[in-house]
Amino acid sequence: MAILLGSLAIFLLLGIPIAYSLGLSGSLYFLIYHPELISILPQRLFSGMDSYLMIALPLFVFMGLLMNEGGLTTRLIDFCMVFVGRLRGGLGLVNVLASMIFGGISGSSVSDTASIGAVLIPEMKKKGYTPQFASGITVASSTMGMIIPPSIPMVIYAFVAEESVGKLFLGGVIPGIMIGIFMMSITLGISVWKKYPIEEIKLPLREILARIKRGVFALFMPIFVVGAVVIGIATATEAAGIGAAYALVMGFLIYRGLKLKIIPKLLKESIFTSANVMIIIAFSTLYIWILALEHIPEMVAAYITALDIPLFLILVIVDFIILIMGTFIDVSPAILLLTPVFLPALTALGVSPIQFGAILITGLAVGLVTPPVGMCLNVASAISKLEIGTIFRAAIPFLIANIITLIIVTLVPPVSTWLPSLLIK
Repeated sequence: MAILLGSLAIFLLLGIPIAYSLGLSGSLYFLIYHPELISILPQRLFSGMDSYLMIALPLFVFMGLLMNEGGLTTRLIDFCMVFVGRLRGGLGLVNVLASMIFGGISGSSVSDTASIGAVLIPEMKKKGYTPQFASGITVASSTMGMIIPPSIPMVIYAFVAEESVGKLFLGGVIPGIMIGIFMMSITLGISVWKKYPIEEIKLPLREILARIKRGVFALFMPIFVVGAVVIGIATATEAAGIGAAYALVMGFLIYRGLKLKIIPKLLKESIFTSANVMIIIAFSTLYIWILALEHIPEMVAAYITALDIPLFLILVIVDFIILIMGTFIDVSPAILLLTPVFLPALTALGVSPIQFGAILITGLAVGLVTPPVGMCLNVASAISKLEIGTIFRAAIPFLIANIITLIIVTLVPPVSTWLPSLLIK
């Protein structure tokens, strides 16, 4: 294990991408300790990706791209403006509310940052908000994208944990909404303190109703997709396909923002995005196999269950490890590496796989806004032209919402397990 972890650390420090670092480190282990197994490594790599569930990944990505390209972002912002725009710091509140809704459509926090940020960061700067505040709230609120269903990281966790996608989607609903409520409260407090503007919104009733109508079509998307899985009329993969078809209809016939010539580009982007994740999954399979060969999950489970400390303290330690891992490793590899290590130990102690999934995704979401990896930070930096360190410092007050929610999800299991147990038997 020293060679395995040490070589991985060296490869990452050399700047080798995480997927190839995992593959090189795993191959080095087999060359030294099990050279007789080298010939079957290609088969293991392929088997790691050969899953019907993972077909949902490119479909969810394609669905989010279609909705965004079809003019969804501006309509969502208009919709949110009707409800919270008149409050102090209205554009900041719109930013958070739009991220809550957009997160339930795209399933990706990075897409949320790019789409919402491209519109609202320049607009907030024009209205008198500091660039730091506009960028900080954008990256922090986008963390809800991977928690509120449908969620791409939840699909990856379901694949590794062999758990119900529908239950995991429902397990993220309450934590995601909690983060949004906490962030809106923090935004309102900061806006009152710094005297950020109140938006002057003078719309006739007809326009208000029109904005609500256009927004409701977008709101129906996550309800439609998640509902199909929960009710049992479709698998997660089938629901992703239905969602992509719904997005096509919305883009061409309702919003009329989609053009036929853009579809090949969106398909290509979906394929490349999914391929990046699938390569990580393939090489992570080697690590998971090594963990099984070395009986690491059993050893961790035996060690944790033997600890004479309360369960909540064990979970707090796991939270801390998740936050540290999320700071240095991207979401997908972190899920693939942490799940097989901690899940068996925690389930042996009575922790639900649904609760651990909610803890893992909620904790790793913070890593999207923390240097040095911080994918959302890099996207916001490209939009705002600010340094990632500056954006991170501005995001810290809003990340308090994530940390509070993580603690609640950790210490109060029904927050993540009540809704799945209520709706799925």
